[in-house]
Amino acid sequence: MNAFPGRRYGYGYGYGFGASYEYKSPLTIGGLPVLHVCGGVDPQTLRPRMAKGVIAIGNIAVGIVAIGGVACGLFTVGGASLGLLAAVGGAALGLGVSVGGFAVGSIAIGGAAIGVLYAVGGVAIAPAVLDGSRCDAALLEAARRWLGRVSLPPNCR
Repeated sequence: MNAFPGRRYGYGYGYGFGASYEYKSPLTIGGLPVLHVCGGVDPQTLRPRMAKGVIAIGNIAVGIVAIGGVACGLFTVGGASLGLLAAVGGAALGLGVSVGGFAVGSIAIGGAAIGVLYAVGGVAIAPAVLDGSRCDAALLEAARRWLGRVSLPPNCR
């Protein structure tokens, strides 16, 4: 007897006791559903479900906006996040702004940050850096231009 009608159960990791679920919105743009939410393992193939859509949410998510354990897209949030414009996550890699424990991107903010233009973090590598020991004037000027008034860390005063 299934305690949750409408839900399929599979083996392996997932939510709850191996629960597997999937929702695709009926509205599509360019063949992709506007919203695709899924998780767990597909009971027929025993493979992890992958969310693919304009907005994708799941263990593995691919979309314009992707949220998941592994997320790939334009704007991403996830444990491992690969984003073209913005990436936020434990490990964030992107061409634009990346924010995470380990961040790599044009502008990188994180515990360990590697930036093409700017980097802010505990350990930062970039042409313009703000970390525990350095405070570059180019980065401060860019921050003032983008954010307006900026409070300076003690090593920048």
